[in-house]
Amino acid sequence: MSTDAAAPPARATILSGIQPTGKLHFGRYFGAVENWKRLQEDYDCLYMVANYHAMSMPFQAKKLAENSWEICFHLLACGIKAENLFIQSLIPEHTELAWILNCFTSYGQLGRMTQFKDKSAQSEEFISAGLFTYPALQAADILIYKAGVVPVGKDQEQHLELTRDIAQRFNNFAGQDFFPIPEALYTAVPKVMSTADPSRKMSASQGDKHNIDVFADEARIRKQVRSAVTDTGATDAAGAAGAMSDGVANLFSLLSAAGQVGAYASLMQDYESGTLRYADLKDAVADGLVSISTELRARYQELKKDRRAVKNQIKESSFEIRKRAQTTVREVKQICGLA
Repeated sequence: MSTDAAAPPARATILSGIQPTGKLHFGRYFGAVENWKRLQEDYDCLYMVANYHAMSMPFQAKKLAENSWEICFHLLACGIKAENLFIQSLIPEHTELAWILNCFTSYGQLGRMTQFKDKSAQSEEFISAGLFTYPALQAADILIYKAGVVPVGKDQEQHLELTRDIAQRFNNFAGQDFFPIPEALYTAVPKVMSTADPSRKMSASQGDKHNIDVFADEARIRKQVRSAVTDTGATDAAGAAGAMSDGVANLFSLLSAAGQVGAYASLMQDYESGTLRYADLKDAVADGLVSISTELRARYQELKKDRRAVKNQIKESSFEIRKRAQTTVREVKQICGLA
């Protein structure tokens, strides 16, 4: 009888991506990247710099290249492991599988995608076909690694459901359960809004005043927090007299996300008793964000000392991850009768 210990069960594969469309602001950090770091402990994680996706909206080639590498440095500084990180365009099998999956994707479903409707409305002249077929490439990103779990927010549920439909349609064609049907992983993430307009999500696309750069210097972070909108009137958006305004609620959300538990409890008590000074709340939020930023900027500066070595590290991880993608595409082509 063998005395060898049983092999540990395989960890579920997670795939998630981030577009290199601008700076890493605290909305993206608290809403995605901080969670990515935690997930590495329990899952087989693959994190993608989605530069093909960034082409679906107007872009500049030089800026896209710069941003793609910059976000890699930012993610590494935030604690993402190099072996889990890759650049989408370094694995061309993504686009090859996307074409095949396009042929298993309903035109009607693509037309109903809310993100396509929203983003196409932002363009007055040119709407690319890439924006329309974007969800098929997103499905390829997930299915090419046979990912069983996808971290999603509410705004991505529709795309994941389409991915599930595509996977099932392909499996029916193949007569086998070739692709796992990916499940959503919902995690508690703060809803971070713009400090300049708390009715909008924090976003780089809205301009600098609508986001706070994780890697900005301390003075800039404090200046942006000090200028945050607080009360906009006697009522909130729902019209409930005396309710916490969106701006104040957003500052408390940032304070909580930054891990300032003691300050949050104390200032919330002040708010409930009617003695809260907004300057104190803003100072506490700024302290929390600066504390995080200072640590991450130090790591970032270390990485920048040898940019070539870091880039080679990402190229190597992309090369290794590509092997998994190549295996899937080879099998898919055999199923589809492709040479």
